[in-house]
Amino acid sequence: MRSTQVVAPRNAGAATEELDALVRGAQRGEIEAFERIYRRFSARVHLLCLRFAGDAGRAEELTQDVFVRLWQKIGTFRWESAFETWLHRTVVNLALSGIRADRRRATWELLTDEFASVAKPSRQPHPGRVLDLERAIAALPEGARTVFLLHDVEGYQHREIAKLMGLADGTCKAQLHRARRLLREALGR
Repeated sequence: MRSTQVVAPRNAGAATEELDALVRGAQRGEIEAFERIYRRFSARVHLLCLRFAGDAGRAEELTQDVFVRLWQKIGTFRWESAFETWLHRTVVNLALSGIRADRRRATWELLTDEFASVAKPSRQPHPGRVLDLERAIAALPEGARTVFLLHDVEGYQHREIAKLMGLADGTCKAQLHRARRLLREALGR
């Protein structure tokens, strides 16, 4: 009988050491080190922001916000977790903050009657196109989409989501149920 071992990729240690060196350089204010961190993680950060925002333009803005915040706060990284974990948490927190700010701004515009002058892009897919999962997720209502992404995609527990979003656990569960139902309906067509 064979024993199975988990073997790390050959260059995993070197990649971790390289990233650690880049983070330390960025913490000292080395712009080149930060630029390399940006090049290494920008696509991943943008994809995560796109999933939360549901809009490519807003995802670009959130991605920029993440890296501005990262430049400002990289000195506070304490090495208690992996850098990627810390960065991921930063992205999630900023995306949620951005979504809440968008919601407050939309409410204000509605209350001041300026909302009617702003054309909202349609989320309806072109009839001839195949509706894929990403489009279906992007078309979900904001709260349901956020809870779905945090729970089913990112693996957060309802308790954590409720705390992040300032909601009750039951509300998070209801939003997740709604998101799954809407996705089944959208993908079933």
